[in-house]
Amino acid sequence: MLCYNCGCRLSEHDFCTACGAEVGLYKKVMFLSNRFYNDGLEKAQIRDLTGAINSLRQSLKLNKNNIKARNLLGLVYFEMGEVVAALSEWVISKNLRPKKNIADIYINMIQSNPSRLESINQTIKKYNQALLYCRQNSQDLAVIQLKKVLSLNPKFVRAHQLLALLYIEAGEWEKACKELYKCSRIDSNNTTTRRYLKEVERMIIPEEGSKVSGKKKVQATGDAIKYQSGNEMIIQPVNVKEKKGMSVFVNMGIGIAIGLAAACFLILPARIQAAKAVSDDDLRAVSEQLDAKTATIDEMEQRIKGLEDEKNSLQTQLEDYVGTDGAMESSDKLIAAANAYLSGEDNAVGVSEYLDEIDLEELGDAASDEFVALHNTLTGLIGPELAKTAYDEGYQSYRQGNYAEAIPNLAKAYQYDETNGDALFYLANSYRETGNLEKAREAYDQVIELFPGTLKASNSQGYLAQMNNGGN
Repeated sequence: MLCYNCGCRLSEHDFCTACGAEVGLYKKVMFLSNRFYNDGLEKAQIRDLTGAINSLRQSLKLNKNNIKARNLLGLVYFEMGEVVAALSEWVISKNLRPKKNIADIYINMIQSNPSRLESINQTIKKYNQALLYCRQNSQDLAVIQLKKVLSLNPKFVRAHQLLALLYIEAGEWEKACKELYKCSRIDSNNTTTRRYLKEVERMIIPEEGSKVSGKKKVQATGDAIKYQSGNEMIIQPVNVKEKKGMSVFVNMGIGIAIGLAAACFLILPARIQAAKAVSDDDLRAVSEQLDAKTATIDEMEQRIKGLEDEKNSLQTQLEDYVGTDGAMESSDKLIAAANAYLSGEDNAVGVSEYLDEIDLEELGDAASDEFVALHNTLTGLIGPELAKTAYDEGYQSYRQGNYAEAIPNLAKAYQYDETNGDALFYLANSYRETGNLEKAREAYDQVIELFPGTLKASNSQGYLAQMNNGGN
C-alpha cells in the first residue's frame, strides 16, 4: 500500500516513514474497500450477481480508484446484459489508469466487432419498444419484442423478468416459470426473480381429492335374511307354510295390520330421519364448498390486488426509468459519443454533437450515476479542444460583423472554458449588436463579477451605463 501524500510504500506504523503523514484511517478505508472487493468477487463466482454489485459499489464508495473493483463491476453488469452500465465503468477505469489496464481489452472486444455493437443497440431499442407496448396495454406485441431482445441478448435479466411478468398476467404459469429459471441461472440471488418464482410455484401446485365408497352387508339365518340398506335393517322371512281356511285370511289381515302399524311407527320415522340426515349432509357439504370457494375468491382478489399494486409500482419505475423523451435514446447518444471519442475518428466537435442532444436536467432521476459520470468525463475530455475551436470560429465571425453567427460559437466556447473572459465579453457585445439587450446585460454583469479589475470589466461597465441611459 502506497502513501496518499508522497507515494512511498507504507509500513506497519500508522504514519508514513517518508513524509510523516497520518495514514491509520487511510489504511482502514483501503482495507475495507479491498474486503468489499473480495466479497464481490466471491459472490460473482457463485453467480450471486446482485450481491456482487452491492459489494463492489460499496468498495468503490470507499475507494473510487479501485481499478479491480471497477473492472469487475463492469463484467458483472455485462453478464446481466447491462451493456451501457458496463461500458460506463470501463471508460471511467480507462481514464483513471490509461496504461496497463484490462479495461482496454473489454472496450476493444465491443468496438472491434461492429455487428456486435449494432446488436447491442438493437437490443436496447427493442427493449425500449417493449416497455412502450406495456404502457399501451399491448402485451402480445411486448412479448414478441422481448423474445427478439432475448434472441439477441439471452443474458438480459430485466428482459427475462418483464417477459415472465407478462406471462404471469396472462396466466401462463409454466412459461413464466421457465423464464424465471433462466434468470436464476444467470443471477442466482436476484430478489425480484425469487419473488416472482415463489408466486408462480404456488400457482402451479396440483390439487388433490379423494373418493369414498360404501358396501351393503347381507346376513342369512335359518328363518330370515337380514341385510343393511342405508341406516335401516331389513329382515326378510323364509320357509313360510300356507294355511287353509279362515285362519289363513285372519292371519293375513293381522299381518297387514301389523305391517301398516310397523310402517307408521317404525319404518316411516326411520326413513324420514335418514332422508333428513342425507339432506343435512348435502347441505353441510354445499356450505363447506361455498365457504371454500368464498375463501378462494377472497384470496384471489387479494392476490390480484397485490399484483395490480406491483404492476403499478413497476409502471412507475418504468416511467421514471424511461423518462419523457426516453432514457434509452439518451443512452444511444452517449454510447455513440463514447465510441466516437475512443475510435479517434471524430474531432471534439463531432463528439459534442452527440452530447448536446442529451439533457441531464430533463432526464432527472432516470439518469443513473454511471450515466452522469460518463457524460461528465467525456465533456471534460473534449472541453479544452472544443472551447478553442468554438472561440476561434466565433471571434472570426465577430470581427467580420456577423454577430448572429458569432453568438452560438462564443457561447459554446465559454460553456466549455469558463476562464475565457474574452469569449464572454465578445458574446455580450454580440448580444448588444443584435438587439438582445437583456442577454447583453446578463453577460456584462458576469464579466464584471468574474473578471474584476480587467479592461473587459471596465468596458462592460461603460456599455451597461450607455444601455441604461437609452443608448445602444
